[in-house]
Amino acid sequence: MNRSDLINRLKEDADLGKRDAEVIINTFFNTISDILAEGDRVEIRGFGSFTVKDYKPYVGRNPKSGEKIRVSSKRLPFFKVGKELKEMVDYKD
Repeated sequence: MNRSDLINRLKEDADLGKRDAEVIINTFFNTISDILAEGDRVEIRGFGSFTVKDYKPYVGRNPKSGEKIRVSSKRLPFFKVGKELKEMVDYKD
């Protein structure tokens, strides 16, 4: 499912216009992105939490040439699944 599929699903399930559904979805994702960019955490109970992880610099290797490359430190978003979602996905009949 991609963003436009999600917009269409919200439009149908909530009986909204496509424009309204698009505004809601964009606001939701933009808000999460902004909060993560500030270094804060987003937790949605029953679904999971989004955090930012800091990675230290390291010396990597170019797989094509074998040359050593210095990789600088970075911050990346990380998602940890919630217990209820994990159990729902792993449910077996």
